[in-house]
Amino acid sequence: MGTIVTIEVLCPKADAAIDRAFAWFHEIESRCSRFNPASELMRLVAQPGVSVSVSPILFEAVRFSLIAAEETEGAFDPTTSGRYRDIAVDPKKNTITLNRPLTLDLGAVAKGLAVDAAARELEELQDFAIDAGGDLYLGGLNPQGEPWTVGIRHPRRDREVIHTLCASGQAVCTSGDYERGQHIQDPRTGAPARSVASATVIAPSAMLADALATAAFVLGPDEGIGLLDRMGVEGLIFTPDLQRSETRGLPRVA
Repeated sequence: MGTIVTIEVLCPKADAAIDRAFAWFHEIESRCSRFNPASELMRLVAQPGVSVSVSPILFEAVRFSLIAAEETEGAFDPTTSGRYRDIAVDPKKNTITLNRPLTLDLGAVAKGLAVDAAARELEELQDFAIDAGGDLYLGGLNPQGEPWTVGIRHPRRDREVIHTLCASGQAVCTSGDYERGQHIQDPRTGAPARSVASATVIAPSAMLADALATAAFVLGPDEGIGLLDRMGVEGLIFTPDLQRSETRGLPRVA
């Protein structure tokens, strides 16, 4: 997935569970990567107009992406050369149909899906932290017996933290214009989204947090916070001049 994944578990003798958790990242990448010509996703993309039977992993990633696209009115869109409405899913047959040639990018939801799958492998161990290139899931408590502390990267100062929050049993994901040295595009217009420097979301799952962070970045501070409120999650948005907007229930470090 082009990122470093670290897992911290406080329970001893957790090696087997950690191995299973890491295995999900390899499995989901092999199915959902657009950079591997042999991936299941790329085999799907190569068959426009065909109803393709797919694995439960790929089906869930695409299904969730379409739901996120609908909920955000296209501010989140998994396609890069088409529109999400050109994709049809059939949950009864577990099939996906691309109604026209297009490119699918499941990067945001696939990494979140892997984090969530890894978290399920570790949930019986209670206290753990997963970090997949800044996509976090924090289970239980930290070594001090308190909720985990998360530092939000400063969008303009390298190696600095702009805000600190606490989380337990939640995912924390951030989209920033520093991520690849370029702005995230607004899929509705094709132009760069320039009104936000970083958007952080705290949600029950990493897949949801990641998708909503991307959408909030595209929508801008007012609409982005409105989306997060409507979806019942917490979040924090900084503009390029570091003006700050946040949901009312944003968790704080005492």
